Amino acid sequence: MSDRQQWTIDSDLDGIDLDPEDFKASVPLKKVPTGDVFEASRAGDVERLRYLLESGVNVNARDQWDSVALYYACLAGHLDAARMLLESGAICSEHTFDGDRCHYASLNLKVRKLLKAFEARPPPLGPLQAALRETFLGSRANRTYFEQSDNLTHFHGTLSNDTSTSCQFPPDVVFFVQGRPIEAHRVILSARSAFYMKKFESDWRNRREVRFSSGKLSYPALYSLFHFFYSDRLEVAVDDMEDLIRICKVCKCEELQKALGKELIHQKYADYKSLRDEDNSQKRFILQGLSLPEEDRLPAALYRILQCSLAKSRREENLENGTEELVSGVRALLMSDFGDDLADICIRVDGKIFRCHQVILASRSEYFKARLSRMTEFLEGTNRLPGDTLPCLEEHDLSTEAFEKMIEYMYTDGLKDIDPNQAEEMFDAASRYLLFPLKRAVADALLPHLEMVSPAELCQWLMLSDMYSVLKIREYCLDIISCNFETFADTREFRAMLLELPPPSGDSSLRTTLPSAPGAGVNTDQGNILDDLREKWLEAEAAELDKRDESAALFDQRLEMLILVAQQENTGNDTDDP
Repeated sequence: MSDRQQWTIDSDLDGIDLDPEDFKASVPLKKVPTGDVFEASRAGDVERLRYLLESGVNVNARDQWDSVALYYACLAGHLDAARMLLESGAICSEHTFDGDRCHYASLNLKVRKLLKAFEARPPPLGPLQAALRETFLGSRANRTYFEQSDNLTHFHGTLSNDTSTSCQFPPDVVFFVQGRPIEAHRVILSARSAFYMKKFESDWRNRREVRFSSGKLSYPALYSLFHFFYSDRLEVAVDDMEDLIRICKVCKCEELQKALGKELIHQKYADYKSLRDEDNSQKRFILQGLSLPEEDRLPAALYRILQCSLAKSRREENLENGTEELVSGVRALLMSDFGDDLADICIRVDGKIFRCHQVILASRSEYFKARLSRMTEFLEGTNRLPGDTLPCLEEHDLSTEAFEKMIEYMYTDGLKDIDPNQAEEMFDAASRYLLFPLKRAVADALLPHLEMVSPAELCQWLMLSDMYSVLKIREYCLDIISCNFETFADTREFRAMLLELPPPSGDSSLRTTLPSAPGAGVNTDQGNILDDLREKWLEAEAAELDKRDESAALFDQRLEMLILVAQQENTGNDTDDP
């Protein structure tokens, strides 16, 4: 009897026999503390790889041999490294140059099955890109083409079945190519392309429809480019790549044009059998915006538009008391200084006017989407600028500084910096405007500040983060307190905080080491701060598994003592009051 192990495998892999040895990496696992993403993937150093990916390394970048990091992880059979790269957005779809290389280079069946599992999952999009993509595909004409194109569905992924996707913020311009429409928004196209910005300032300024007469212009190629403008992810058939390169040249998308030209060479001269035999209409090229320089990505493009709008808002604010003639003259000067910002809505906050763009507000916030979709030709407030024709909304109970930071996030998916004193107002605004990812952006901007605060102040941040469900700050505070528990126990503010918190549950089932009964439900409610602190303290103290219950009981007793001390301190303060 043969000692070779037979495997049940996918039909397209029939006939392949694998030994257990085939699952071993061809390169031994080792540490590369100073290696780049390619070295870390080749060596299987997942810690170094995690550090590089969290630092913002382009997961789909190529080295001097035109290979991506995922290729090296697959070639060496490092399953964990490959999974980490795939979860970070590495492209593995078959019928793409990089995807096919990874599939054919995979050392073992486990890696190939991993690629198959991720193949149907489109690369992840950030909140900004996902929201604008939904808006683009929410337009009737764009959605119709999407649904009719079977070859696109595999790569784009599926849309929500919610009927609200068909009621996204309506387009303000429609392009007809060979009689077929593509619906779009002026500000998005202008932000991504100097060609469209110039056209909307001149020839197409007052036009809602633009019809292209050239029969050579490819509808699928232009559709793919517009989809890229909204989502920062390009998905195009190889057959349409040459047409798209010509369009990019006209639209002055130089970096995208370079990337397409280089990829077209790969596609034309690839030596892989499937690439030669496969119909080019089925072969796809997928490009993440992260592969382009930062200034050519969606957040940077919208940030430039936002800065232009804010500059105009500040200049116009200084003219509120001027005459209409003066305002008109200065507006002409503003246009020459900044160009057309294509703002179509004014938001008045605490007496200050912000020029904004409805499609951005409606795409990012359900609150603004609801207000804007139900109101036309509306006006709030009476102190408008003379001659201003933009509709105006007024927001209350919000500072101008907080609103400016909020729209910075809405346009860019991030915050460059933030005043810690603004944090609570920002958390409140995120809840009020249904912009919950803003909380994480605020937390990311605040973490460097939290590294330098005192224990007393950290307790305040813990309470604030728990109140507004800012998990990242809450976890950070609990980690610091659990690792330095005795230091905090000696802090009067920490003891006082214990009086304001619900007591720990005392339920040993939350910390038991015994296995649960088959089919028993698992208690996943970790809302109690002291329960969570107890668990983190046990992890920090590395308690033996068979002593966790005893250690947790000691922790609870320590808390009870601290609470008694806090009550005595509180009583003493009340006695001292006159």
